[in-house]
Amino acid sequence: MPTRRTLLATLAASAAPLPALAQAQPRRSADPGLTFPEPGRRAWADAIPVLRIGISGGENETDRLARNEPYRQLLEETFRIPVRLYPAADFAGVGQAFAAGRIEMAQMGAANYAGTWIDTRGAIEALVAAEGDDGSLGYVAVMVVRTDSGITDLQGMRGKSLAWADPASTSGYFAPRAALRAAGIEPSSYFSRTGFAGGHEQAVVAVLHRQYDAGCTWASGQGDAAAGYSRGALRVMVEKGMLDMRDLRVIWKSDPIPAGPIACRAELPESFKEDMRRFFLALPNTHRAIYEGIERGGGTGFRTVTHADYALVVKLREEEAAERRRRR
Repeated sequence: MPTRRTLLATLAASAAPLPALAQAQPRRSADPGLTFPEPGRRAWADAIPVLRIGISGGENETDRLARNEPYRQLLEETFRIPVRLYPAADFAGVGQAFAAGRIEMAQMGAANYAGTWIDTRGAIEALVAAEGDDGSLGYVAVMVVRTDSGITDLQGMRGKSLAWADPASTSGYFAPRAALRAAGIEPSSYFSRTGFAGGHEQAVVAVLHRQYDAGCTWASGQGDAAAGYSRGALRVMVEKGMLDMRDLRVIWKSDPIPAGPIACRAELPESFKEDMRRFFLALPNTHRAIYEGIERGGGTGFRTVTHADYALVVKLREEEAAERRRRR
């Protein structure tokens, strides 16, 4: 059975450039000739009278709803059906909503997608995922500290406190914890304490308010670091006036993590899935502000993905679950 170390190394190796996907010919927003879906009610609407969109945690609910409202309106205007947003209290809430059949679609982190796919026995399906500025299908986890903390690297974090974002977050918990362990650092003993802040934004705020020495969150890892990079939680906080990057220092970055997908319930009509793929692929070129709102910044657009693109993340989640069972 592959070990955590070999799986992480394999994931990093496959993710670094991330040009090759499981699909023979993935479609991309950068492809020529893409057209946005023409407005009109679809036949699949008989099976989906209300399109319910799950919104993951990581940001306060008011801002999440405001940022996603233009996206909701555009879906409603394009497909001529009611569209509702369902903000979850945390990342796991989206997976639970999928399992209970309370939502049709949501944007998810890779680890949350993998865990939900396992828990629902394949009842969700990946549609598209966001590309970075360089066209790669990935992003990074970052560990941040206050600039005035005197901490400049991971070695300086020995005996200090660390805030994870959310237990179902890829970049805010799953990936950094796995990477630290693969490097021989056991978080439970290396840090004085760890805890869950309740989301990405909350983890950064906890560091700024000196509640924790460091926090984990996500970023594109590309673009202007002084602006919070091109995409990610830091970028959104800078744009909202909640953060000046001069107050933070990034002391660690993960290897590239496969970007989580926008996923839907697998049982939904294929015509619905194809309409959603067309909607997202054309979105960056036709409604740029809405794209940047749901993607928390820029990038080159979306790329079609399948479950096979997350096979290694699924293996990591299965390994983690097996480890928990052994400890009981």
